[in-house]
Amino acid sequence: MRILLLNQCFHPDHVSTAQHLTDLALGLQEAGHDVTAVASSRGYDDPKLRFPAHEVWRGIQIRRIWTPGLGKRSKWRRFVDFAGFWLSATFILLRLPRFDVTVCLTSPPLISSLGTAIAALKGGAVVPWVMDLNPDEAVAAGWLRRGGLVERVLSRLQNWSFSRAARIVVLDRFMAQRLEAKGVPTSLLHIDPPWSYEGTVRHDLAARDAFRAEHGLTGKFVLMYSGNHSPCHPLETALAAALRLGGDDRFRFLFIGGGSEHPKVKAFAVQHGLRNILCLPYQPLEKLSGSLFSADLHLVAMGDPFTGIVHPCKIYNILLLGLPFLAICPEECHLSDIAAQLPDPRYGRCVRHGDVEGFIAAVQAAAADGALPPSEAVRQIGGKFVGGVLRPRFIEVVEKAGA
Repeated sequence: MRILLLNQCFHPDHVSTAQHLTDLALGLQEAGHDVTAVASSRGYDDPKLRFPAHEVWRGIQIRRIWTPGLGKRSKWRRFVDFAGFWLSATFILLRLPRFDVTVCLTSPPLISSLGTAIAALKGGAVVPWVMDLNPDEAVAAGWLRRGGLVERVLSRLQNWSFSRAARIVVLDRFMAQRLEAKGVPTSLLHIDPPWSYEGTVRHDLAARDAFRAEHGLTGKFVLMYSGNHSPCHPLETALAAALRLGGDDRFRFLFIGGGSEHPKVKAFAVQHGLRNILCLPYQPLEKLSGSLFSADLHLVAMGDPFTGIVHPCKIYNILLLGLPFLAICPEECHLSDIAAQLPDPRYGRCVRHGDVEGFIAAVQAAAADGALPPSEAVRQIGGKFVGGVLRPRFIEVVEKAGA
């Protein structure tokens, strides 16, 4: 089959959606399909980073499109970048041939509507891969007014694209419930999260020790937040705790990744003169084991209004390594679902947003436990979410849609 993958990011970008879509593309290509990806020519977190407009990589055709590259410093810059992507993508998609299946992600927002419109003109099935739900996310973040003209128009576009989908891939039961409330039939929904990388993320004591030594973490109790820093994953509770624990030299808060909130974490550390906060950019896949395995306690977060709108993908690599985590989240969400499955509560603690005292108590309890060894029981749960299990299921969804 001829398969089109449409998203803002693709290889060689390191952002999560780029890595997962690239992994899916390789699986589809290995299964004998003709795969084309359309993505931006600029880096997701670094617009100054440019990629070739056209290349063939491991048998996959990659078409990259021009965008203004204004960055994420303000809403209008984001809007102009999104509009530029939409316009450039429209021209490229109109020139490309018909595809049997178009897999659309959700960056920029509502790009699945464009993929659906092109498929309506040329034919072929559409499979939206809902990494986040817009305009719901914009409303929850306060960027759009619920019931306003813009929100109503965007919601209609969203619902129209869902109504024409052959299958819709959502990431958890809460996201499925939101789509069902919008009138999407349950039979259209396939629930599977993005997978972890069992071949890349592994126990590597030498890489752990080297990473900790490189960044001055040897002998410290390391709390790590690794991944996208966005308003959907508020970190104010963790930062307030870091401020309170600033005089305790045992602890180091390590924030790895990118996104609009990452510079704010750096600014917070500078503003308060905190030496216990360290910020690093995204780590390449070949260094992921060393960085993730260097944490004594992983931090994950889910904003209260965003349950069922976004998904905490970073949790799966943590589970695969069998390491403990502390979730800052609502009482009912995917993170609390996972914590409830763990046989040892020391490996999955949850606190509510704003509960700084509870956060500090959890951190101190974790430090009292010491550096817990990787848990085989946690790893077995993580084994349900690896690429070897989930990627073939996704490929089957695509193939059935094309049939």
